[in-house]
Amino acid sequence: MADEAVCVGPAPTNKSYLNMDAIMNAIKQTGAQAVHPGYGFLSENKEFAKRLAAEGVSFIGPDTHAIQAMGDKIESKLIAKAAKVNTIPGYDGVVKDAEEAVKIAGEIGYPVMIKASAGGGGKGMRIAWNDEETREGFRFSSQEAASSFGDDRLLIEKFIDNPRHIEIQVLADKHGNALWLNERECSIQRRNQKVVEEAPSTFLDPDTRRAMGEQAVSLAKAVKYSSAGTVEFLVDSKKNFYFLEMNTRLQVEHPITECITGLDLVQQMIRIAMGYKLQHKQSDIPINGWAIESRVYAEDPYKSFGLPSIGRLSQYQEPLDLHNVRVDSGIEEGSDISIYYDPMISKLVTYGKTREEALKKMEEALDNYVIRGVTHNIPLLREIIVHPRFVSGDISTKFLPEVYPDGFKGHMLTAGERRELLATAAALYVAVEIDGEKVEVSGEWNLASALLPLTINGKHRTLQVYKHLRVLSKLAASLSKHMPEKVPEDTSSILRSPMPGSVVAVSVKPGDNVAEGQEICVIEAMKMQNSMTAAKAAKVKSVHCKAGDTVGEGDLLVELE
Repeated sequence: MADEAVCVGPAPTNKSYLNMDAIMNAIKQTGAQAVHPGYGFLSENKEFAKRLAAEGVSFIGPDTHAIQAMGDKIESKLIAKAAKVNTIPGYDGVVKDAEEAVKIAGEIGYPVMIKASAGGGGKGMRIAWNDEETREGFRFSSQEAASSFGDDRLLIEKFIDNPRHIEIQVLADKHGNALWLNERECSIQRRNQKVVEEAPSTFLDPDTRRAMGEQAVSLAKAVKYSSAGTVEFLVDSKKNFYFLEMNTRLQVEHPITECITGLDLVQQMIRIAMGYKLQHKQSDIPINGWAIESRVYAEDPYKSFGLPSIGRLSQYQEPLDLHNVRVDSGIEEGSDISIYYDPMISKLVTYGKTREEALKKMEEALDNYVIRGVTHNIPLLREIIVHPRFVSGDISTKFLPEVYPDGFKGHMLTAGERRELLATAAALYVAVEIDGEKVEVSGEWNLASALLPLTINGKHRTLQVYKHLRVLSKLAASLSKHMPEKVPEDTSSILRSPMPGSVVAVSVKPGDNVAEGQEICVIEAMKMQNSMTAAKAAKVKSVHCKAGDTVGEGDLLVELE
């Protein structure tokens, strides 16, 4: 959609999107007067903002003072305290090493959260419930922080168990005016990364909303903030709220705020960067209707609620023909999803006059979204939005592990749904009876289309033709039970890579004895480090990878005896 595009280097981020020289060259080459940094990479990097200022180019965001003050979690907490913002009990300083981490954790009391001072996006964060986990968390968090942000400083604070994650959008100009644009409920998360967000939150009453909004604005004013920014809070079951961090940039989930306020946040950011005053007063900011965002990821939701998946989008069709549906994406049919970037395919946003309407629309949009060629998380998103706990608003950041304690296993078909599915599959061949009950399937059969809008027993359903079921004759079906079954592999002796990525470290060699749960190697994929551990106590038979290797999903890493 851009009029001009400039290549800023090869795929690895340190050679392209994090390479300031390359970005500065692109600015000179195009004669750009301003830079909007998006949400990732250099969007909260004060050095980048300084370099732009030195060249007389506007940074469409806050000034370097606010970026520095809020980007450093230690400094931001001190400023928040001074601005009378509620903060979480913790250690206000940089933790020197793993042993000091253990000492501080003991003083604060477990559980504690170890996190990167310069961090964000769930990178460089670990929860520890004891000394051993603190040592390990310190090591992993500092490595992840170094590779994601080039800064390995860590801090420790009390971990508030079972909270909600609710954030306030703020907008401030260069003339001392600041507004809060209501909240976004972001509690549905996996690995500290958001999956489903909504605005407003079902949990906040007008008084709590106002108190949070006023504290967020007071913090923004304390750092002379200008542009759009977000103040994140943890909210406990009694509606006590605590400052978490301020993101000095546009958030991924900003569209839901745009839907309920009618403000275009990017346009506002550009106006503010130009030096204009805000056009609105606090009393002008409405909550009109309800909006929901589902983050559509190239991830396998059946592995830890989503381990990255790579591949080419062989077929891709967004549900844009539906009313009140918005899709923000950066890919198209034929695009590659690679190991170098975040695995997000798109942000799917639906809007309605009521929450119920927005949820119904999300159901329809997910059903009509066609993605082939990569594993994606739509099955998980589809289950979340119809789950009784989500529908009733009974959520916290623990929602996924509580609802699916054994991991996500996909949608369990009811007897009726099974009949409908079998009937539809068979109706592609002939009209049928299933289990002695007649099922009526009607609709426009277009076998070239990925979507099948059907009427099944008088109910409207949207199905996707993914694979055709094998319809067997009675004889073939009766003989199929004699076919030998594939024996599943002994996963306790064989360690395979759960996803594509690169090997950061290998901790064992052939002949070593390992204990159950002992780390064998570390795989990094899409900026996250994953520790691979032994499923049983055993001797290492062979090692098939070394640090620096690139591995694919299912590649053999280590064999145990």
